[in-house]
Formats: sequence, structure tokens, C-alpha cells
Amino acid sequence: MTDLRSTERFSDRVEDYVRYRPDYPPALVEWLHGLGVHTGWTVADVGAGTGISSKLFLDAGHRVTAVEPNAAMRAAAERWLGGEERFRAVDGTAEATGLPDDSVDLVAAAQAFHWFDKERVREEFARILPSRGLVVVFWNSRRLSGTPFLEGYERLLHEYGVDYISIAERYADDESMARWFGHGYRGMASFPHGQKLDYDGLLGRLMSSSYAPKPGHPNHEPMLFALRSLFDATQANGTIDYDYDTRVFAGHPDA
Repeated sequence: MTDLRSTERFSDRVEDYVRYRPDYPPALVEWLHGLGVHTGWTVADVGAGTGISSKLFLDAGHRVTAVEPNAAMRAAAERWLGGEERFRAVDGTAEATGLPDDSVDLVAAAQAFHWFDKERVREEFARILPSRGLVVVFWNSRRLSGTPFLEGYERLLHEYGVDYISIAERYADDESMARWFGHGYRGMASFPHGQKLDYDGLLGRLMSSSYAPKPGHPNHEPMLFALRSLFDATQANGTIDYDYDTRVFAGHPDA
């Protein structure tokens, strides 16, 4: 996680992140279990943020070490999950986790993966995994079209977002992910997912994104006006559907 202040840029958005970011579908873990993963496998959740991805694996019965360099986000994860004896959080980056060699069975990298130095993390993940271990990379990919809300929201981000395009372009496509894994690639899957949000939830979801201009920025107030107008025009019974496809890739990285 090296450029665009990737380890700091969410520090002032932690509360919105905790309250409004989506979780991940349990079907993701079921798919991994079909690849031979089981609840006895220990998980390193790298770039764990506030613990959303860690919670997925804890709920499935795994022991989880959350690796997160951002102190505010790591503290939020500890407040939320620290009472679970199978959870611990450590200060480390994706490229230098601080974990011992061959110390975990599964490395999980969720939404933060697009910030990582892809070459350096392949080596680091291979170091902390045994030869039978796996890496799973996954993220919620927001649908850009299909409903008036989704299409209007994408236009809003293009018009008012700060560095939105450069961030959106960081997400890898299927072929890039297969190349990243190399000969150890085991496959990919996609699962429909989503949130049903009222206006306050939609606003919080937007403001949890690092490219949403904060109060004081010239784009902030016009963005809020456009968001309210979009919500009013597309809501049904006081909510909108914020739709995703959760994309997941797994394999053993070629170091």
C-alpha cells in the first residue's frame, strides 16, 4: 500500500466506514471450503481495515489475525471484534506483515488489495504461507449500470469525486488477477450482493469513500445537492438498492 497516501487516506472516515460499508456474502467462504479450506485453517486478513472482512472469517469459525497499518481503522476493528478470543489485530503493511514464515494457512485480502504493491505482496504472502496454503483476494464491485440510481450515482462520482477515476482504474480485471497468481491460480467466482439504504445510509456510504470531497471542499455542497436529488428521483418506499458483485479469486502465489 504505497501511493495516494493509501495507509492514511481513510483516517478521517473511519466512523462512516464502520457504519455504512457493506459486508461480504457468506457464500464466499463456502466457495473457499470447496477448494479445501476448512475452519481449522488460520487466516491473516491483510489490509483488514475496520474488520469487515475479518468478521466474515470469524463467523465461519476461523482464527483471524488482522494486519492493518492505519491506527484509527485498526482500533475500530479491535473495539468491534476484540472480545472474540479467535481474533487479534497487529500493526503491519501488506508488503511487510511482520508475521513469521509459514505461520498462516490462508491469506485474505479484501477491498484494500488495489492499494498494494502487487509484486512485493506476492513475495510476502508466499513467505507467510506453507506450500499448501492459499491466498484469497476479493472485493465488492459496485454495479455501474442497470438501474436509474446506479447510472446516476456513477455520473455523480465522475462529476464531483476527487481522484475517483484514478482509484477506479486500480481494480484488476479477471485476466490480471489470473496472471498475478500465475501457475498457482485456482479460480474465481462472483456473487451478487447489495445494500438497501435510506438517504442517511446512502450519504454515509458515499462519505466513507476516500474520493468523496469532505466539508470545505468546493465540490462537497454541490455533491450533496446532487445526491439528494438522485435519491428523491429513484427511491422506492424510502430506500434505494446499492448493488454489487462480490468478485473472489484464489490460489497460491508464485513467489
